Amino acid sequence: MPKAARKRIRRTFRKKLSNNSDMAEMKSMFREVLPKQGQLSVEDITTMVLCKPKLLPLKSLTLEKLEKMQQAAQNTIRQQEMAEKEQPQINH
Repeated sequence: MPKAARKRIRRTFRKKLSNNSDMAEMKSMFREVLPKQGQLSVEDITTMVLCKPKLLPLKSLTLEKLEKMQQAAQNTIRQQEMAEKEQPQINH
């Protein structure tokens, strides 16, 4: 890159920084670096990001509710059957 182009870029960059008060603070934090020769390239390598595993229930909540209701119904039927068996025994 020719010197004139580098100077033009620096001047433009400095003007933009001086226009914004927030950017003025950044100017002091970072030093400008421009390559004097060669090519500038950026390589973006995608990598896998591991996330915290999410545990999924083996049974849905609806299925669990249905199973509880079915179990309760079966228990009620058993109790009624036991009560019916006990009543004839009491009458004898």
